[in-house]
Amino acid sequence: MLRPKPPPARAAAYDDPRRTAPPISRSPAPARRTPTGRRSRGGTLTDLHAFIAGLPKAELHVHHVGSASPRIVSELAARHPDSKVPSDPEALVDYFTFTDFAHFIDVYLSVVDLIRTPEDVRLLTYEVARDMARQQIRYAELTITPFSSTRRGIDEGAFMDAIEDARIAAEADFGTILRWCFDIPGEAGLESAEETVRLATTDKLRPEGLVSFGLGGPEIGVPRPQFKPYFDRAIAAGLHSVPHAGETTGPETVWAALTDLRAERIGHGTSSARDPKLLAHLAEHRIPLEVCPTSNIATRAVRTLDEHPMKRFVEAGVVVTVNSDDPPMFGTDLNNEYAVAARLLDLDERGLAALAKNAVDVSFLDAPGKAALAAEIDTYTAGWLAP
Repeated sequence: MLRPKPPPARAAAYDDPRRTAPPISRSPAPARRTPTGRRSRGGTLTDLHAFIAGLPKAELHVHHVGSASPRIVSELAARHPDSKVPSDPEALVDYFTFTDFAHFIDVYLSVVDLIRTPEDVRLLTYEVARDMARQQIRYAELTITPFSSTRRGIDEGAFMDAIEDARIAAEADFGTILRWCFDIPGEAGLESAEETVRLATTDKLRPEGLVSFGLGGPEIGVPRPQFKPYFDRAIAAGLHSVPHAGETTGPETVWAALTDLRAERIGHGTSSARDPKLLAHLAEHRIPLEVCPTSNIATRAVRTLDEHPMKRFVEAGVVVTVNSDDPPMFGTDLNNEYAVAARLLDLDERGLAALAKNAVDVSFLDAPGKAALAAEIDTYTAGWLAP
């Protein structure tokens, strides 16, 4: 596969001076007591990062294999030394440096190849939840691609048992609620679509935590309409439609996801900003965009953070949520993405809390769970801002 000549792109950390997004607004605020009892001055960047670190959150666009931290990947690579993935966590930093979106897919699939047994699946899932809990993520809809594992020989029933065992253990041990989105790997064609919808809708296989059905992988050369029959079957079985669209293609892909796949949320939707009628439609029908800023820079879907359309989405009245996509591969996490959003949108603590509640509101968590998590966000924010 041909690669472009320029140096590889890698997302810079949110406090990297190469980022030139608008600064966080710093209106004067009285001294306040933080939840740890330390007094601090409102409005400083350090203070806002501390607020984000403790903020209860939900995440709606994050991939199962793509969430494997260097710690997890190195353990899996050590289990399978025939893989080309390095087992040294430091070497993984260079390995996770991408030249373009196609290169990212190549690297991603090499990590997928490390998941070869039900024990690997269980380890990955449980440890991803551990990393989420450290960020105060209370609820996550984890995108899982079962076709990638079953075609490698993992028994489908054993795969479902492994993710469910990890889900139940993670909620008991960490307090993090996991739900699943089964997605079609678009590059694998209609065979993968048939297999994914079968696994998602067969009563004896469908896991209890499954709530939605998606479509990922490359968009170029993978038109959305061909997947309509599979989404129709998933929706008929009670699953929500959450395809990726408009990440590396134009707004026409988002329109196709809406009309053909009956999308309730759009993964990325970055190019929607180029179509005012589409933005108006998304706003009018409250169809949220799952925005992943650092991912978009790392894969070159967006050239620079200055050019990211997140602010245009908000100004158009579109509901947005903040997500990390494949966080360790992009050198980020959800806390980082909230800090990036604060810069892009000029948010203070109340604005960040409202953004966190967006994700809760448009999630597929049940009503009592939504109410409890929204109340936790309110209580945390009020405590943080109290004099």
